[in-house]
Amino acid sequence: MNLIETFQNLVAQVPELLQPLIVALAGAIPFIEGEGAVSIGIIGGIPPVVAAIAAMVGNFLCVAVLVLASSGARQAVVNRSRAKTAALAGGGTEDAAVEVGDTARTPRREKFQRAFERYGVPGVSLLGPLLLPTQFTATMLAASGIGKARILFWQALAIIGWTTAVAIIVGSAVYAIR
Repeated sequence: MNLIETFQNLVAQVPELLQPLIVALAGAIPFIEGEGAVSIGIIGGIPPVVAAIAAMVGNFLCVAVLVLASSGARQAVVNRSRAKTAALAGGGTEDAAVEVGDTARTPRREKFQRAFERYGVPGVSLLGPLLLPTQFTATMLAASGIGKARILFWQALAIIGWTTAVAIIVGSAVYAIR
């Protein structure tokens, strides 16, 4: 049994009041995200609007936590590098600009970097689900030094757009079958 079937079975077994919570939890998992979670919810019998909102909330909350954590981690590394550079330069008060180097070039990171250079934050966020899960995309954007508010705005638009599109498609298919 795979993860999606597990969530579908779980949705079917819990009381109606808890079903949106299961969908939200599924939305927080990379590769399932809002799109998969809304499908799980609708196929599990949850009304499409409720399933879509739960999936969006779960996906966005996970992305928000990751963006805040990644931004904080990046800021800590930059501050430490700046302090180290200032100490090596004689303890001056100059604000030395230090770039945090990325030496680990994984295929996923390279795919992200090519898309980012070509499309920018809006393109990577909106087209990102076609390439990588939103959690990975948002984390990489935050680690690159992009502002938290900008990332969260574009990720929210992407999550809303993709989840709504899938909800319409799956909801229509389920309605047509019934």
